[in-house]
Amino acid sequence: MSVTNASCPAGESTCPYIGEVQELRQQVITDPLTGLFNVRHFRASLDHELERTRRTGMVTALIMIDLDHFKRINDEYGHENGNRVLEAVAELLNQQTRRLDICCRYGGEEFAVILPSTELMLAKQVAERFRQALESMSIELSEGHIQVTASLGIAMADQRQEITGKALVALADACLYESKSQGRNRVTVHLPKPSESRVSADEKDALRNLFSND
Repeated sequence: MSVTNASCPAGESTCPYIGEVQELRQQVITDPLTGLFNVRHFRASLDHELERTRRTGMVTALIMIDLDHFKRINDEYGHENGNRVLEAVAELLNQQTRRLDICCRYGGEEFAVILPSTELMLAKQVAERFRQALESMSIELSEGHIQVTASLGIAMADQRQEITGKALVALADACLYESKSQGRNRVTVHLPKPSESRVSADEKDALRNLFSND
């Protein structure tokens, strides 16, 4: 993550304060524990990407992620080790996503990833790749190693919809909680209703097969 176009507060062409200005701007938009973007930057970025979708027709996908049984980790291993888990998950999330994707700590043990110009099929692949990598990862704590899983929900906005950032989050969150209710450690996708999409019957069948958890 980087912050560009910082201007010199002293108005000088070669600014002695530019490094400090960039660092301060980075702190404003960054979660101090994980180094991911914070929820304030998430909301602004999501609004920006949805405006791009409305103007250009390029879709925007959103993945919401919640760690499974995280309270147990804090209760059993302590909050310091809980923080280590969050740091490890954030590092893995950066590794499993593209540079243009916007990875954020949404709050507590919940994360969000905005995927610009990303169709549902690709978003599903990104989410599954992360879920599998997390499930396989061993996180080192002071008492030994631990493995964690996450439940994920995906929703997508396209030019045919008039949807707010808040509404898109609600759709992805509903899918996340569906993943929780179906046993956790899985990905659930919001499929557009027929009125929300112009895809053919064959395309709808292909989508159903792709997103089936069977």
